[in-house]
Amino acid sequence: QAAMYAGLQELGVANGEDLKETLTNCTEPLKAIEQFQTENGVLLPSLQSALPFLDLHGTPRLEFHQSVFDELREKLLERVSAIAVEGKVEERYKKLEDLLEKSFSLVKMPSIQPVVMCVMKHLPKVPEKKLKLVMADKDLYKACAVEVKRQIWQDNQALFGDEVSPLLKQYILEKENILFSNDISVLHNFFSPSPKTRRQGEVVQKLTQMIGKNVKLYDMVLQFLRTLFLRTRNVHYCTLRAELLMSLHDLEINDICSVDPCHKFTWCLDACIREKFVDNKRARELQGFLDGVKKGQEQVLGDLSMILCDPFAINTLALSTIRHLQDLVGQDTLPRESPDLLLLLRMLSLGQGAWDMIDSQVFKEPKMEAELITKFLPMLMSFVVDDHTFNVDQKLPSEEKGPIPYPSTIPEAFTKFLQENRIACEIGLYYILHITKQRNKNAFLRLLPALVETFSDLAFSDVFLHLLTGNLTLLGDEFALEEFCTSLFDGFFLTACSRKENVHRHVLRLLLHLHHKVAPAKLESLQKALEPTKQSGEAVKELHNQLTEKLELRKPSPAEATETPSMELPLPTVPTPASR
Repeated sequence: QAAMYAGLQELGVANGEDLKETLTNCTEPLKAIEQFQTENGVLLPSLQSALPFLDLHGTPRLEFHQSVFDELREKLLERVSAIAVEGKVEERYKKLEDLLEKSFSLVKMPSIQPVVMCVMKHLPKVPEKKLKLVMADKDLYKACAVEVKRQIWQDNQALFGDEVSPLLKQYILEKENILFSNDISVLHNFFSPSPKTRRQGEVVQKLTQMIGKNVKLYDMVLQFLRTLFLRTRNVHYCTLRAELLMSLHDLEINDICSVDPCHKFTWCLDACIREKFVDNKRARELQGFLDGVKKGQEQVLGDLSMILCDPFAINTLALSTIRHLQDLVGQDTLPRESPDLLLLLRMLSLGQGAWDMIDSQVFKEPKMEAELITKFLPMLMSFVVDDHTFNVDQKLPSEEKGPIPYPSTIPEAFTKFLQENRIACEIGLYYILHITKQRNKNAFLRLLPALVETFSDLAFSDVFLHLLTGNLTLLGDEFALEEFCTSLFDGFFLTACSRKENVHRHVLRLLLHLHHKVAPAKLESLQKALEPTKQSGEAVKELHNQLTEKLELRKPSPAEATETPSMELPLPTVPTPASR
């Protein structure tokens, strides 16, 4: 009740408490009420004769006053918004400041609060004292517009952090939900949405709105993202770094875009991510940005490396690298002779080195190992040649010779590169994704053993397993073969299931999708091997339960099982109609 009249006394306006006091201390209450109404009603002479007319219609005075009040408040809100855009800048803000001074004492009065909040919203600089009063009161802080909150946040990093933190958690959770989604498809995967679609997401839009044109708040968010990336090594923070900048770019917030040294680089890379390929023209642009980092400005490499560490950027660079290698095979050209390929490797290296660079604060491009270019990439090209040779051999008449077997061994150096060199490992994994997508079972089974031990366990990362499980749906018919299942499950997946819960989840996702293709005996042994342990999380238990339910539904009922032999009786022969 007190809140309804908050601040009226300070302005010398009578309120409910005054009326209560008047009625308590008077001898003629009706006269006192009439006097109170006259003193505090709408002071318009022509209205006095009209009010009894409302009484005849049974309209309470409260209803009348409320409707007048609402109408006046709407007019006042419109006027405040008009003042904020008319006349000279100093004059309009002076008017608003005066209005705020007069009305601020009523800020806690629910009916007047929207007007006070509207005045503050249009002031580019609300007086410090008033901001502190708003910040100290939870309800006022909650009610004020984002324009006012920005002014509070820019000097209160901890408070801003409290507002941003739940959004960042939500963002990471959304990314992980996509990676672990039960919908496994080669067409619709983690990387399918276009960059523009992704930045329409709730979190990016909310953060963009919270930042507005405020460079200080933008810098704070970037600092949060760097800190969280360092603390967790979670690459989705790098994605958000790029998405946020491009969201501000879409809205043409030049106050921020013009001061972010990564803007043009990110804009160009964003176009490459949209096409899932780095073409020659854009490659030259990107190279220009990297070569243009001046002495004394090397710190920008930390931000550029974070932009390049975004999984969407890595995906684009790796896909482009595989495509370049295939082109080089056709051109009889070595990797070291292709400037475009070397640039892709340079950017991959910068992206993969982001965490180390930001952690060590040594802003220098990582040195590329010569052997990556002189040994590893030619080795990948030799695998492409092996495939071509095998395919040609299959088509040749084979009277003189028996069929040539597909090469089954892999060079020891290949396995070593995948274990010791991060860039080689990334490219090697994308090559394996490429051959799986081509349904090249022979090449897949040949290279699969190399994935058991990789640099930093990259072959067991969520992004790779998400893509691999999607691509494996193209080899669905192979799951009926014992040899294929043994190589894939026993030889690869199950080697890590017990120590890595995410692998356990991805295998269960794959089986939920392809269980009907797997031989029953193998499926049963896999179901046992994948049983959750006491340490397993809820997600694993839930997936295993889903798989068990699906398998139960597949089992024939006892009645069907007993009737099965009758199917073996000889069927009556049906005479075929004579052909005319």
